[in-house]
Amino acid sequence: MFKLAHLSDPHLGPLAGFSLHQLLGKRATGYVNWRRKRRHAHDMNVLALIVADIRAQAPDHVACTGDVAHIGLPNEFKTAVTFLDTLGPRDAVSFVPGNHDAYAPSSLKPLASHLGPWCADDVGAAGYPWYRRRGPVALIGLNSGIPTLPLMATGRLGQAQIAKAEILLNRARNEGLIRVVLIHHPPYVGGARRARELVDAEAFEAMLARSGADLILHGHNHTFSLAWRPGLGRDVPIVGVPSASIGPLGHGEMATWHLFKIEGDASAPQISVEQRGFEPDGTVMLRQEIALHAKPV
Repeated sequence: MFKLAHLSDPHLGPLAGFSLHQLLGKRATGYVNWRRKRRHAHDMNVLALIVADIRAQAPDHVACTGDVAHIGLPNEFKTAVTFLDTLGPRDAVSFVPGNHDAYAPSSLKPLASHLGPWCADDVGAAGYPWYRRRGPVALIGLNSGIPTLPLMATGRLGQAQIAKAEILLNRARNEGLIRVVLIHHPPYVGGARRARELVDAEAFEAMLARSGADLILHGHNHTFSLAWRPGLGRDVPIVGVPSASIGPLGHGEMATWHLFKIEGDASAPQISVEQRGFEPDGTVMLRQEIALHAKPV
């Protein structure tokens, strides 16, 4: 059995070490939003409990699907390096960015330089999509994070990335691997409300119908979700995880992570997911377990 931990949207804090010049443009409104809401909602003590629970379950690999940052400041990515190192050895942790990581054009270079070790392929090459083989599993990482206008949180993959993802999905199928896709935005039509959606979700769905996948993991909405979309030969489960750091002062679902148990082979994968989350009494506990055996088309 291969155990894969999934967390997302930790929104690390506090914000520190920035200049007023760095708060020009979209970051100004983002900073006000952090001061008023996010710094209270995202509790780093709660996140520490989530991380401790992840380590206690001894997963074979950990996947973080973005939004380690709030407003994409360079120092936020330095904080993210420290955080990702708490999850396990670097070859046992993977990362794809979210919209808050790609908050502004000036975020992109420090994002790539600091977090490169967690989003490079098996030969160390940077870029998206990346391909990592871990045991019986092929991990394929996509980047949906793009700089957007204020009050927008949309994502985009682009034709080139979707085409390359299709090649990698076909490669993994030919290698007899169970295929797991990591992405920040929910990659299906209707997966997020307007101004927060993946704008080319329809094109991704069309590609998925041609090539298939065994599991897709995302964050972004800060809520649990399970959707099914047509794949090659069987439907594909698409699972969204809540934020890993929402505490008692936040709204909606409190901090949660998912533990996927992957068995079988590429012809008949057997996948289940444990929801493990923070409770008001200060503990992290199992909430429910769901079987995700792929549905035949």
